[in-house]
Amino acid sequence: MESSDVELDLQRSVQAVLRELSSQAPALQNNQGMWRWSLHKKVERDPGKSPVLVRILLRELEKAESEDLRHVIIPLLHTLLYVLTKATGITEELYRRTYNFCTRLLTLPAPYCTVALDCAIRLKTETAVPGTLYQRLVIAEQNLTSEMYPYQERVFLFVDPELVSPSVCSALLLEIQAAQAQQTPEACMRHVVSHALQAVLGDACHASALQRKLKASPRHALERYFHAVVAAVEQMAGEPNPNREGHLERLEEIYCSLLGPAAAATESCCGDPLQDPQPSIPLPSPHITFHLWTDEEQLWKELVLFLRPRSRLRLSADLEALDLQGLWPDRELARASLLSTDSGIERDLPAGADELPVPSSPEMERAGLQRKGGIKKRMWPPDILMPACWDGPQGLHRRTGMPSGDGELLPGVSRLHTARVLVLGDDRMLGRLAQAYHSLRKRETQKFCLTPRLSLQLYYIPVLAPEELPSCRHSELRELATFLGRADPWYQSTVNTLCPAIHKLAEMPPSLDTSRTVDPFILDVITYYVRMGTQPIYFQIYTVKIFRDLSQDPAEDIFLTELKVKIQDSKFPKDGFAPRRKGAAEGPGAELSICYQKALLSHRAQEVSSSLRATGLVLKALPASDTEGSGPTHAPPSAAPVIDHRYLNVNVMEVVKSSNLAGRSFSTVMNTFRTATIQIQSQDQRLLTLLLDKDSRRTYRDVVRFEVAPCPEPCSGMHKSKAPWLGSPQPEVEGTKAKPKPLLMPINTFSGIVQ
Repeated sequence: MESSDVELDLQRSVQAVLRELSSQAPALQNNQGMWRWSLHKKVERDPGKSPVLVRILLRELEKAESEDLRHVIIPLLHTLLYVLTKATGITEELYRRTYNFCTRLLTLPAPYCTVALDCAIRLKTETAVPGTLYQRLVIAEQNLTSEMYPYQERVFLFVDPELVSPSVCSALLLEIQAAQAQQTPEACMRHVVSHALQAVLGDACHASALQRKLKASPRHALERYFHAVVAAVEQMAGEPNPNREGHLERLEEIYCSLLGPAAAATESCCGDPLQDPQPSIPLPSPHITFHLWTDEEQLWKELVLFLRPRSRLRLSADLEALDLQGLWPDRELARASLLSTDSGIERDLPAGADELPVPSSPEMERAGLQRKGGIKKRMWPPDILMPACWDGPQGLHRRTGMPSGDGELLPGVSRLHTARVLVLGDDRMLGRLAQAYHSLRKRETQKFCLTPRLSLQLYYIPVLAPEELPSCRHSELRELATFLGRADPWYQSTVNTLCPAIHKLAEMPPSLDTSRTVDPFILDVITYYVRMGTQPIYFQIYTVKIFRDLSQDPAEDIFLTELKVKIQDSKFPKDGFAPRRKGAAEGPGAELSICYQKALLSHRAQEVSSSLRATGLVLKALPASDTEGSGPTHAPPSAAPVIDHRYLNVNVMEVVKSSNLAGRSFSTVMNTFRTATIQIQSQDQRLLTLLLDKDSRRTYRDVVRFEVAPCPEPCSGMHKSKAPWLGSPQPEVEGTKAKPKPLLMPINTFSGIVQ
């Protein structure tokens, strides 16, 4: 195919992706997600098309910038970065143009500046040392051993067998197994060596001969070449002023040692690119483990096993007795510090006082043994329990984060592991994920073993049962997915459209032949999502206290999306309850006492108390979707509305009594208000039934009273410190009162909330 034909074909594919983002036509919605996938497949099968596609994407990005078409900038930027990660032979001029474009986006508001900053950081490294992004991605995702780059990642795919059909589970498992059967460690090491040499040597590298030589090399020789290439690339990437000529000479030495000096010179001189096209170097899909979610503690168990392999850790029935000594070599560094008694004047400090001692030095050991009259207290504040990638302000918001595997929460403890937890299901599955996330955060306040070493990223793909797809319950069970689609158009186009494709995959006859090359659409989209979905949207978790007996302690639970209240037909005993008012007619529903804090624009506290008769009520944590379809012409109809997401939307079906000539009659009217906290109690003899997150397995019956409030971060708020007071008994000294920090659960998208 001629170059003009190649460019025209790729231009048509890019335009199809742009039309998909800008149009709501049903014909285009049926193929949503396929255009991006087919575009990447074209350059994957023919790597020589990559520079042409990069030029086209850059041209479209510059056009979107000049015409202020912001809704296509982030999708095009993600597509461009994904191509640059896998491609070789990209000129320095294209890298520079892309980097300059990203720097211009830094003047735009979030999330454009956030995504552009992340892309600019990666591009700067890739421009200095071509092939770095590919190498680091394969090493981390495939858990290849490397001292120069020790980071590891794993994708945990969780499916609730009670919510997802067995055919879907087996189809996904077979597709994952078929793809990973071809991704042996030897094959991944060959890909890393080939990609690094081609990216740096360019046309001087004969790719076909190189790959033939690598396939014929024994394991020990392949490992030697792999470690040599990784060391050369990482040392070059770590230098402040990289010497590209020295890096080129070093990789040329590795290339010549592979093919031999004479063969390398012959191949580079005689190789004809027209007769011998550049072979494709695939980017292997990440290591994915498939889990049926049957145990409440399963997420925590799998994360512990990720840090400590099963051969070195035996899970006991009593999870509190689990031996985690290997995870705490540096616990003394975070155990305690000494209360400072210096004058606060810099000149009074001894020489070298601003230098921290080495963790294993005698100075550190003596500091741990001597009290010096100080007060023992924890070195980290409660806020440190929340990792940088989990932190965020109140409400649904995105903050600029660090690379997922970098950073230290404690001195000397590096977070080298990244766990990408992907859940499939509907809102009920997300409610279960919120329970596990809350349990994990609560457990970390006691053991603090995972947070310093593990970066946790959460992802969500909506999948509904086939019988629920055409029904009205379809929209009820995927409210959070609908919100994510409105907030992030690229998530809507790429992820929210996967459900029909997954069910089509489940209907296809299984293929047990793992020797053939597979081209899986579902797995490729999952891979693209977990790699490029780096911008989380934070959702408030709410706690509910449930009273079945006012004289006893309440039960506690949490919910993420919805709490539905129904009035039971049964009644509780009359003892201990006020008699009904004289003349009050027995109508439908129950008499409820409601006390809540009204949501005001000034965020001031205003308590409201009322008593009314209602047939039921619903507390929703997500905003209503009645604003869909509105917005300026430059923004797609799926853009999220700019509203406050920090409050519950309460819908009460109130019973209204009316009198006429025919007698008394009752009607219902919907009352809606917004609040952050609410307490509801039944005033007559009717009991309540609570349904959390639309999950029938989380139903509470015979409820008299319940209280809902934002779930606080474990161990946040007020903290007490005890002073010895020279041994005399004294009351506890209370620390400063701090407003409890809300517990927010992040779900990764491509851009966060696009305003």
